[in-house]
Amino acid sequence: MSEGRKKGVLQRFGYANTLTMVRIICIPVFLVVLLVDWPRYFPSRTLLYQIRPWAAALVFTVLAATDGVDGYIARTRGEISTFGKFVDPLADKLLVTAALLALIEVDILPAWVALIIIAREFVISGLRMIASVEGIVIAASWYGKIKTLLQVIAIILFIIMGSAWFEGIDAAAQQWYVAVAWSFMGAALVMTIMSMIDYFRNASEVIVGPWTDSS
Repeated sequence: MSEGRKKGVLQRFGYANTLTMVRIICIPVFLVVLLVDWPRYFPSRTLLYQIRPWAAALVFTVLAATDGVDGYIARTRGEISTFGKFVDPLADKLLVTAALLALIEVDILPAWVALIIIAREFVISGLRMIASVEGIVIAASWYGKIKTLLQVIAIILFIIMGSAWFEGIDAAAQQWYVAVAWSFMGAALVMTIMSMIDYFRNASEVIVGPWTDSS
């Protein structure tokens, strides 16, 4: 494919959608950095083991930050599309879900936390699909934006909790750090539930009717 044709395809697909898809494609990179025992293939294993949680936190931070970037590009370049409205929140859900499951895998986060957050995403996704069938658009509220921000901060803090730096600090500092990490996670869980309640409130017509007559 020629350079001009590649550029044409990129412009038609949209820079914002391209960045969103890159975010989804790079989620396995984050999982490899955090979970796979890749440092053993290098001579300086000790150093790599020490920096692995920090590298994973950096990759996760970059991927999470692209959410705001692709949204800004879509608004400023007029690239807001139906595909983008679908795939952008999907990318966020996949990234957060992958991070939560990875933290469970490395025994840093209890499973019930991930269950609450992932269950909320299933419920809201189902609700929005039903609403779309009825021709109703449920706009995202500020609850969801704050929820996502708190989740990202909490996940980063928990990833770093698995680092050698955390193990090397004194017990008092560890307790303080854990308290801060759980404060952010607790706030994220509260906002997760609040955003779900807000969705149900805004979708009351979908839940109790009137519904489209399909007869």
